[in-house]
Amino acid sequence: MLDFFNTFIKSAFIENMILSYFLGMCSYLAVSKSVKTATGLGLAVIFVQGITIPVNWLISEYLLVETGIFGIDLTFLRFILFIAVIASMVQLVEMVVEKVSPALYNSLGIFLPLITVNCAILGGSLFMISREYNFPNAVAFGLGGGMGWALAIIAIAAIREKIRYSNIPAPLQGLGIAFIITGLMGMAFMSLMGIDPAAFFKY
Repeated sequence: MLDFFNTFIKSAFIENMILSYFLGMCSYLAVSKSVKTATGLGLAVIFVQGITIPVNWLISEYLLVETGIFGIDLTFLRFILFIAVIASMVQLVEMVVEKVSPALYNSLGIFLPLITVNCAILGGSLFMISREYNFPNAVAFGLGGGMGWALAIIAIAAIREKIRYSNIPAPLQGLGIAFIITGLMGMAFMSLMGIDPAAFFKY
């Protein structure tokens, strides 16, 4: 349980997908103009990331490796199968959002199905493989990574809403100031890198 929380906190705050690795920047910059839209996309990413990373872990460990069910090395199919799982989950989210909240579905536009090619989603599955997580850690990493991505996009959306009517120099308006704010947020999150999350659970 300690390892689970350690991985969750680390992936959400210390190794944030956007602010540490700058993964998923396209959707992050395009949809972060309003908090409502950013929240909707953030929740969708949490769901997709939280489901696909554990599912991809099971596929990788029980189907693709030589010691798996088929007894042969199928790791060359890893990318194809990972993307297929991600696309399936995104399609499910798209149908649910369209049914439950048509207004949010319309405001997200093309960026909802584009979660399929969001590099933060596939990057999470590849990080999970390279770091050799076990299943509980894969679950924690998926939920924490999605939570961190959602936290970052909601934070930047809230800031962009506040500065919309600020006197920003013309060359920096729009994406310019968004990049500057993202850099400052990244620097703030870098200050968490020296913290060991496990230390909070020792006592």
